[in-house]
Amino acid sequence: MNNDYIAIAKKTLEIEAHSLRDAMETIGEEITRTVETILACRGKLVITGVGKSGLIGAKMAATFASTGTPSFFLHPTEALHGDLGMIGKEDVVLAISYSGESPELSSILPHIKRFNIPLIGMTRNAESTLGRYSDEVININVTQEACPLDIAPTSSTTLTLAMGDALAVCLMKARNFQKEDFASFHPGGALGKKLFVKVSDLMRTQNLPIVDENTPLKEAILTLSEGRLGTVMLTNSEGKLSGLLSDGDIRRALMNADFSLEAPASQYATHNPFTISDATLLASDALVLIETKKIQLLVVTDSAGEIQGVLHLHTLVEAGIS
Repeated sequence: MNNDYIAIAKKTLEIEAHSLRDAMETIGEEITRTVETILACRGKLVITGVGKSGLIGAKMAATFASTGTPSFFLHPTEALHGDLGMIGKEDVVLAISYSGESPELSSILPHIKRFNIPLIGMTRNAESTLGRYSDEVININVTQEACPLDIAPTSSTTLTLAMGDALAVCLMKARNFQKEDFASFHPGGALGKKLFVKVSDLMRTQNLPIVDENTPLKEAILTLSEGRLGTVMLTNSEGKLSGLLSDGDIRRALMNADFSLEAPASQYATHNPFTISDATLLASDALVLIETKKIQLLVVTDSAGEIQGVLHLHTLVEAGIS
């Protein structure tokens, strides 16, 4: 059998895209009312569903929770066996069932309504059990599943997921949810690191390789090796930073005819190195400075020029700062 898999894949995407376009044309004020119901919620948005709908619901809950709407997923079967108490009287329930007749889901609907908890239903049939119990119905009907048998949930699950994303975006807009807010929910993610990790969080402050600028080069090299930064910092008689001596400086100095291990380290150092005096600077901004200045070590001083710590390029890379 010769199958044109590229054509099959394109057809699948075409069918699913058609379902999204149809939904875009028919969407109405039910979305506005749903968003307003969730915004007015003083508790959490509880999402429930079975099978593929449950998997989509779990993803929705994660999206809502990470974009400013407290939310969690509750499996209907678990709810029937004790977890129904997880739904509070100030919560809102979003129930998902394409047919609207999932037995497990239908079993918990009377209990939800008994406490007068707002119920939003996502289903293709407003006259289904779920539709009748719901205070608001979001239509997720599709004319065709992308499955060649028109059986397996494909277009319908894509549309359901997209509707969840649409609600999440509406809520983000309503709450003026910004990237700083998103980062606060993802402190370990790339954006969280970019917006919250400061130089002070990463800079090295202990056992710094520091010598007096008049220290013989051979002693400075020993300190450089022990410091494991590839650089030794030089200070003047007042204890302020006066220069940096890197392993590169030493290699270049070896080419000089008058090279001497007894010469003062300052003779081969880079003077007036670039420094910063604000340890609260974002680490991502520090990385920009390091790349712009084409350096590997950023020295942090106080306002008087005394060394407070150092930040190495490798430290930023290992921390995932970009």
